[in-house]
Amino acid sequence: MRSLLLGSRRRADKPVTILQVLPRLLPGGVERDAIGIAGAVADAGGTSLVATAGGPLITEVYRVGARPVFLPLDQAGTLMRYQNVGRLLRALQKEHVDLVHLHSRLSGWSVMTAAQRAGCPLVTGLNSHYVGDGDSGRRPTAVTAAGDRVLAVSDFAAEQLAGAYPAAIERLRIVDRGIDLQRFDPEKVTAERMVGLARQWRLVDGRPLVLMPARFLPFKGHRLLLEAVSLLGERDFHCLLLGFDVDGPAYRREIEALIGRLGLYERVHVATDCNDMSAAYMLADVVVSAATLPEGFARTVVEAQAMGRPVVAPAHGDALHQAGHGKMAWLVPPSEPAPLARAIAEGLALSPQERRLLAPHAIALVRARFSQHLMRRQTLQVYDELLKSRQPARGRSGDPTALVSSP
Repeated sequence: MRSLLLGSRRRADKPVTILQVLPRLLPGGVERDAIGIAGAVADAGGTSLVATAGGPLITEVYRVGARPVFLPLDQAGTLMRYQNVGRLLRALQKEHVDLVHLHSRLSGWSVMTAAQRAGCPLVTGLNSHYVGDGDSGRRPTAVTAAGDRVLAVSDFAAEQLAGAYPAAIERLRIVDRGIDLQRFDPEKVTAERMVGLARQWRLVDGRPLVLMPARFLPFKGHRLLLEAVSLLGERDFHCLLLGFDVDGPAYRREIEALIGRLGLYERVHVATDCNDMSAAYMLADVVVSAATLPEGFARTVVEAQAMGRPVVAPAHGDALHQAGHGKMAWLVPPSEPAPLARAIAEGLALSPQERRLLAPHAIALVRARFSQHLMRRQTLQVYDELLKSRQPARGRSGDPTALVSSP
C-alpha cells in the first residue's frame, strides 16, 4: 500500500486523526477488522485511535501502531448513553479527531450524537446489525444507516440496507470483508502448533473432527448442530464447539446442558479459548457454519476455505456468495438438522486424496475474492472520499487529505 502523509483542516503539518469505535475488543471478526483498519491508517501516516472499554485484543491495538482511548462504551442504560456523549465529545475535541468510524450499534447513539456536535464526519459499518425477530423482521438498525458513509460488508448486507433505508443508498459503499491471507495459509501451520492444540483440547489422534467456530449467541446455530450430530448415530468423530461468551456464560451453559441431555458428552465438547485459529482449522475434517439467520459476512466459511478445509454452511445470507462456487463447500437449507447431518457425513467421507485435489481450488477462490489488504485499502479510500468532501485542498502538490494514493 503506497501512502501519503495526511493533512489536516487546522495545520498543514498535522496528519489526519481517525477514531475507530468498538464497545469491547473481543476476539471476533468485526473487532479484528477494525484493528486492522486502525493499523492501515497508522501505516498510511495518520494518527490512529481506537475508542473502547478494553478487552482481550487491546494489545493488538498497540501492535498495529494505534492508540486506545478508554471509555465505558460497553455500558447500557439511558444515563450512561448521555454520559458517553459528553465523554466522546471531549475525546474528539482533545484528540482533534477528523473522522469517526463506528463498528457497533451498541454505543451507536452516543457516538452519532457526539460526532454531530463535534462536526466530525461519521462512517458506520453494516455487518449483521439487525433488529426484529425472524427473517421477515430483521433489518439494519437506524443508527447504522445514519453515517455520512455507510460501509456494507457484502452485496447481501447492502441489499438489506437499501430495502430498509432507501434514503441512505447514496451514502452506501460496499467493501467486502477480507481475511489475513498471511495468517490463514495452510503452508504456514506447523505440526507442532496443531499438536499443541490437539493436546489442549484432548483430541483423540486419528479421530475425525467436526469444528464449529462461532460466538456463543443463539442465532449461531449451536442447538441446530447438536441436533444434526445426534442424527449421525454411531459414526465415529469428535465435534468441537469453539467460541467465546458475548453476553455472559448463560447461553453457553444451556448448550453444555443440552449436550448432556442428548447423550453427546463423549462426542461433543466446548472450548472457549483459542489463540491459533489457523491451526484449529487444520485440525478439522469438516468446518460448520450453522447460523439460523442470514449473516452479512460468514467469516467461518471464508476462513475454512482459505485453509483448504471442507465447509458446510446455510444457504442464505452472504454464505451463498462465499461458498456458492466452492468444490469443498456444502450449502444446506437453513435451520434443518437432517440436511445438515447429511452434508457433514459427506464431508467426513472425503478421502485424503480427494481433499488434496480439491483444497487448491477452495484456497484460490478465497485468495481471489476476500483479501484483507484490499478491504483495508478500500476502507481508506472511503475515508479519503469523505474527508475531501469536507475539506478543500490547500494548494500544495498531491492530495493533502489522501490516506491512500492511486495505484
